[in-house]
Amino acid sequence: MISLEDVKKARERIKDWIHETPLFSSATFSLWSGNEVYLKAENLQKSGAFKFRGAMNFMLSMDEEERKKGVVTGSSGNHGQALACAAKILGVKAIVVVPEDASTAKVAAIEGYGALVERCGCSSTERISRAMEIAEQREMTFVPPFDHPWIMAGQGTTGLEILDELPDVDAVLVPCGGCGLISGVATALKESSKKVKVYGVEPERSNSTYLSLKAGHIVELKNIQTIADGLRTASPGKITFPIVQKYVDDVLLVSEEEIKNTVLLLLERAKLLVEPSGAVPVAALLYGKVPFKAKKTVALMSGGNVDLLTLSKWVEESKA
Repeated sequence: MISLEDVKKARERIKDWIHETPLFSSATFSLWSGNEVYLKAENLQKSGAFKFRGAMNFMLSMDEEERKKGVVTGSSGNHGQALACAAKILGVKAIVVVPEDASTAKVAAIEGYGALVERCGCSSTERISRAMEIAEQREMTFVPPFDHPWIMAGQGTTGLEILDELPDVDAVLVPCGGCGLISGVATALKESSKKVKVYGVEPERSNSTYLSLKAGHIVELKNIQTIADGLRTASPGKITFPIVQKYVDDVLLVSEEEIKNTVLLLLERAKLLVEPSGAVPVAALLYGKVPFKAKKTVALMSGGNVDLLTLSKWVEESKA
């Protein structure tokens, strides 16, 4: 478990390295959803996603001797990019294990930051196992993509910013994958405000957190097929899940078509380039998945690392 104090310490630790991302109001999305909608733009964070917060907090929490040996992780893209970016800034060697079908744009960005890339399997279990194996062989530090207190506390700083910008927020919608983001954000919000509600959002085709909450224990998915590649996680983490159980009010599900349409709507109406994983909270609002109306609601858009070829294809399909 982490505490509000852990998140506050993380904020102090990383404040000189991250962007405090803006919170945009949206009259159009407010009208369509029946709520007062605000968009937390973590797609404008360094490395293109919220993951930079956790990666930087982790690396700044390591001692100097550990950093000299380098870091390694397994990631579908955003965590790998974040770690590679943080490693470059701090002058640390990094290796990132990505899935065989990793986004071309995300792999190019990881390599652009100077990290080495290795492909392995298609599941989070496969790539994380391989990353841990490399870490042991090369005496490097394995940096978990979500299931670690330093990572969770770093991601939770997003929640503190939301409260700074909108103290009377009623509800916050957060994407769910391994739950590093929502566990940190929920801790920051729930331990600061008694009234705020926190909802996770997942793709229908990658709904391990939803199923785990309903079952009362961690459920692992075997076959995941979703365009929201940042949420293709087999299960919530062993450390993150108890926090989800304690603080998250519910998990909402959105379809592949709803996610795709929302990515295009964000680009067209809000002029924001948001990846499918980051668009799921907005999709939940626009497609009536939330159990409330007339509330001050923040949709946390977790990242903006979009494969432009895929996006171009979706644009053409929408014109047909």
